[in-house]
Amino acid sequence: MKTLFTFSLFILLVSCNKNNEKADGYGNFEATEVTISAEANGKIEYLNLEEGAILEPEVQVGLIDTTQLYFNKKQLIASKNTVFSKSKNVLSQNSVLQEQLKTALIEQKRIENMFAENAATKRQVDEINGKVNVLKEQIKSVATQNSPILNEVKSIDVQIEKINDQIQKSIIINPIKGTVLAKYCEPNEVTAFGKPLYKIADISEITLRVYVSETQLPNIKLGQNVSVKIDSVSEMKTYPGTISWISSSAEFTPKIIQTKEERVNLVYAVKVKVKNDGSLKIGMPAEMWIK
Repeated sequence: MKTLFTFSLFILLVSCNKNNEKADGYGNFEATEVTISAEANGKIEYLNLEEGAILEPEVQVGLIDTTQLYFNKKQLIASKNTVFSKSKNVLSQNSVLQEQLKTALIEQKRIENMFAENAATKRQVDEINGKVNVLKEQIKSVATQNSPILNEVKSIDVQIEKINDQIQKSIIINPIKGTVLAKYCEPNEVTAFGKPLYKIADISEITLRVYVSETQLPNIKLGQNVSVKIDSVSEMKTYPGTISWISSSAEFTPKIIQTKEERVNLVYAVKVKVKNDGSLKIGMPAEMWIK
């Protein structure tokens, strides 16, 4: 009877020791969530994604209607062609004046030579000089007329570039590799600039944020390998993890740590990077074990 009592006490003590084992940190998994929003206004033509889908970066996943933008661009191109026709008229006038000036300069040279030989009068010299000066002023005037036309063309080019940018932003491009966490819109819905379309996060490597006390700080360092455990059916499942960040300032224990004694303590936040095999989810509780 005494032997049985001693054995039972031993089993109880071993069980108590196992139950008294505590993790070095408690927390929840998190990831950098990116909300993709519309950059254009209009009807969503298509949005090829579903919650849980894994998307690659720089892949087109949707399109917002660009019909009105296309018509605006065509109108600007037509306006540009009209302005160019005005410029062609001005340039043709300039070409005519240049030819007239070329002929006048030849005539001027000939009359000057004749005047030097007393074969032409001073009046003829003055007349040809005046004609040359008039043609030069007319050429300057035509060049001045063409400047605002060229500026108008540049203005239209800027507007066309603006339309091109709006068309490009109507194409929904996924920016990062990750898993779709939520989908906020469906095809044929009308969206607006800044309206969320879907949320995505890269959870191939997930982060466990835990909180440790001041006395635990000497036992941890950046790059240190630790064990991360999550609840399972029979026993806790273990993952290898690496400490990637340690807070430089203390904060009050968050409410996820549920004892009254610990709520008043100051703790330090620690992030642990963990490779995800697909079982780890955002918000899932977990433990960090240093040993």
